[in-house]
Amino acid sequence: MRILHTSDWHLGRAFHRMNMLGAQAGFVGHLVTTVREREVDAVVVSGDVYDRAVPPLAAVELFDEALHRLADLGVPTVMISGNHDSARRLGVGAGLIDRAGIHLRTDASACGTPVVLEDGFGEVAFYGLPYLEPALVKDEFGVEKAGHEAVLAAAMDRVRADLASRAPGTRSVVLAHAFVTGGEASDSERDITVGGVSAVPAGVFDGVDYAALGHLHGSQTITERVRYSGSPLPYSFSETDHRKTMWLVDLGADGSVAAERLDCPVPRALARVRGHLEDLLVDPELARHEEAWVEATLTDPVRPADPMARLSERFPHTLSLVFEPERAPDDPEVSYARRLAGRSDREIAEDFVAHVRGAGPDAREQAVLQDVFNAVRADDTVREVAR
Repeated sequence: MRILHTSDWHLGRAFHRMNMLGAQAGFVGHLVTTVREREVDAVVVSGDVYDRAVPPLAAVELFDEALHRLADLGVPTVMISGNHDSARRLGVGAGLIDRAGIHLRTDASACGTPVVLEDGFGEVAFYGLPYLEPALVKDEFGVEKAGHEAVLAAAMDRVRADLASRAPGTRSVVLAHAFVTGGEASDSERDITVGGVSAVPAGVFDGVDYAALGHLHGSQTITERVRYSGSPLPYSFSETDHRKTMWLVDLGADGSVAAERLDCPVPRALARVRGHLEDLLVDPELARHEEAWVEATLTDPVRPADPMARLSERFPHTLSLVFEPERAPDDPEVSYARRLAGRSDREIAEDFVAHVRGAGPDAREQAVLQDVFNAVRADDTVREVAR
């Protein structure tokens, strides 16, 4: 069976205030063309179809167009909700849409109920695991402590139990939206840390032939059977080095996996340039970036006059301007930035406690802080769903 694996469309999202709807429509057209020309048997979309719980009307219209075009091809499509989607909104009408071959899986309780497709070698069971917010689904899965690994492992137990009840030789594909250990993140993904931990081990997917992952925006191979497709378009300059692709996966009769990366069309290349303004304006090595979307980091010790206007004369598509003046290593601003770099919200809060009272929080207080951050995250998720 030939499967096209994609994810993280983020319909409705802009790129540094640049409207991406036209590029997103271009991707949908590319997807449909690829399905037809490469004789795809099934499409899987592993979450974050939309960029927010209540997407703009234009994004909903594009999604509707995508569903109609995929349904017209007669190729089954399986989709799950991601952490940016409202699972309940995305799942509206799922029962009716099923009849058109578009299978929306947004309900955590249905993790063990697959979409079963057939090819010349037998059945393939597609299990949709929507994004599982631990605080909201821990009761559904009967786990004592809310955590990503616990709820995802419980969901996979249901998958393996259902698979064991099926005919020998039934092949399996799991769609999941999660941060798996070994994956490389970017600045584009919304933080899903719970209890100080966001990542789950790849071994949680043992027992299935292919795990089609979403959430991380860079296409990557965790194992030969566990892969991220990445987002089809860039959504931050941290994705400058990404190659935007989809996975074309051939699932053999014996469950073997052969995967090929297919490039997605992007409107412009991304480039990050750094240095003194006057140097950036004349450096011949930067000529290759003159038509790219540019993020410029200026290191001038004193902020230059009209930097954006001057940069735009050479780089007309400059979207982001950052000031990082060259400073001595012992400068207070440098040391403060270094202290914050790479630290979580909880760690910053603990540092603040230590600064205010002269001693950091003890184990009990650390647990209280973590519980507060988890509660805030869960509350934000509930409000997104309720909108």
